[in-house]
Amino acid sequence: MARDPRVDAYIERAAPFAQPILAHVRALVHQACPRVEESIKWGMPHFSHAGAILCGMAGFKRHAAFGFRKHAQVVGEGEPREGMGSYGKIASLADLPPDPVLLAHIRRAVALNEDGGKAPAVRKAVAKPPPQAPADLVAALAQHPAAQATFDAFPPGCRREYIEWIVEARRPETRAKRLAQALEWMGAGKRRNWKYERC
Repeated sequence: MARDPRVDAYIERAAPFAQPILAHVRALVHQACPRVEESIKWGMPHFSHAGAILCGMAGFKRHAAFGFRKHAQVVGEGEPREGMGSYGKIASLADLPPDPVLLAHIRRAVALNEDGGKAPAVRKAVAKPPPQAPADLVAALAQHPAAQATFDAFPPGCRREYIEWIVEARRPETRAKRLAQALEWMGAGKRRNWKYERC
């Protein structure tokens, strides 16, 4: 079982809660596919077999993720997932499917790669209506010309990211905090997810 030392380093750098999750998933991938190849792609560990990506995993501040390149063919679409990956946000080993199920999914992905099965074509998303800013955001932008100019110049998707982030807050104090942060970032010309954009 060839192991990429960069994956070892990635797991060691992960948050303490994520380390056992990532190590466990990695071990299961090697168990299901002894000839799997490890690599780091897009800054995250990936596993390849038969010349194609099989699956990948990642550790974040509060959750981990694990997913298959051919997710729909391996797991099925099912209910919408929160977060990336095939199993949504994984905060502990208990959030993963039982090992026999996970091994079956990995072996299914291996078989698909060996058969040369292509991932299903991605359906074009139905165009969303232009995002409607809530009243509190409209009022706040009116008092902050720099943020207003940035917001007005954003394409609809960038506006929607800010709007959804603000309206999804459950508590009034959280919403107020997000609104203030949004004004600060937009005043500096930043998108909602500017921290994750490559320079």
